[in-house]
Amino acid sequence: MNIRAPAKLAVGRVRFYGQHHGEVNCSAFSPDGWTLLTASDDGCVYVWGTKSGQLLWRLAGHRGPVKSCCFSPDGRLIASSSCDRTIRLWDVTRPKCLHVLKGHQRSVETVSFSPDSKQLASGGWDKRVILWEVQSGRNVRLLVGHRDSVQSSDFSPTSDSLATGSWDSTVHIWDLRESTPVVSYRNLEGHTGNISCLCYSASGLLASGSWDKTIRIWKPTTNSLFLQLRGHTTWVNSLAFSPDEQKLASAGYSRMVKVWDCLTGKCVETLKGMLDVAHACIFTPDGKLLVSGAADVTR
Repeated sequence: MNIRAPAKLAVGRVRFYGQHHGEVNCSAFSPDGWTLLTASDDGCVYVWGTKSGQLLWRLAGHRGPVKSCCFSPDGRLIASSSCDRTIRLWDVTRPKCLHVLKGHQRSVETVSFSPDSKQLASGGWDKRVILWEVQSGRNVRLLVGHRDSVQSSDFSPTSDSLATGSWDSTVHIWDLRESTPVVSYRNLEGHTGNISCLCYSASGLLASGSWDKTIRIWKPTTNSLFLQLRGHTTWVNSLAFSPDEQKLASAGYSRMVKVWDCLTGKCVETLKGMLDVAHACIFTPDGKLLVSGAADVTR
């Protein structure tokens, strides 16, 4: 694979070509790293084999650009969100849409599954966050509090809280244990730019990436900042903790991926020149790092 990568960190590159008819807005790996999703302005979600690089499925149905996509943690479902104000749930084993979720008033920018794959969170330009029951497709909760577009989201490992990041430069931690209609939240403040990505570790640390080119690692239970990471020259596009939580990988909107020591905050590896734009990164269960590359567009 012609990748300039350090010997002590196994890195794989996934690039995808020639099938999209619009810009790629998001990509996401399956939990096992064998499959990659890409969400395009052409209104479709593409499902790729990471080893072969071949297109497996093309999921059509949205009536506008697809802004976000993800796999469920159990690997059985795909969620996609769109400018058409809907979320679609798809069966991974065949190109079938199971539910079309309606409730947002403007473009839906982020979707994320709970760790048990039973709930889905969505957020968008209407500044709202909606919780959905995956099996029924039912809207179960509306979370209101952000002052600008909600662009990122992630559930805590225990599913009792949800983190959301917004263009208001804040991260909200919503307490999902409350049974009342109004859910309280705590603010994590410090970023000076839009929050572009969020990622929980297995033990409950939360990493946030921003247009201010920095990464912050928080201890959400105490509302405290653990580490601040600087080094990217563009806004941070994707984050992933290693399985042992000793490393954090960050992809900037550039040809650069960085790997950080989560104890010291030092950048231990910088991977350059391996991608056009790094859309997503993930650590596989065996600790290997996979990074997705940009797609060319055929019109």
